[in-house]
Amino acid sequence: MTGKGETGRKDTGETLRDFHDAVNMTASELERWLDTDESRGAGQHTDGKESTGHASGRRIVTLLRTRKADLDAGDQRHMRKVTGYVHRHLAQRPSGEITETTWRYSLMNWGHDPAK
Repeated sequence: MTGKGETGRKDTGETLRDFHDAVNMTASELERWLDTDESRGAGQHTDGKESTGHASGRRIVTLLRTRKADLDAGDQRHMRKVTGYVHRHLAQRPSGEITETTWRYSLMNWGHDPAK
């Protein structure tokens, strides 16, 4: 059984499992990371505002602290977005050392530290 309903969407349990497989940072780790200059500098910025990934990271912290029963459809959509982003970005891994790269920093804004 795939866990997909009539619409082809994953059920809450499968979405949650995929999300937690993609997000390998704890809420506290991610929160600390988001407070760094490296985090704020990574990602696409529009008009000098907060990057998409940084804003997503703040929402991920909230999602990590939310009980499954309290997740709504918008939360589940964001969880699927995070999972998709992490998988796509991991496929673009640069060669060489990744410790201090914007590639890693961007992934970390989305809750995944590839150096773990």
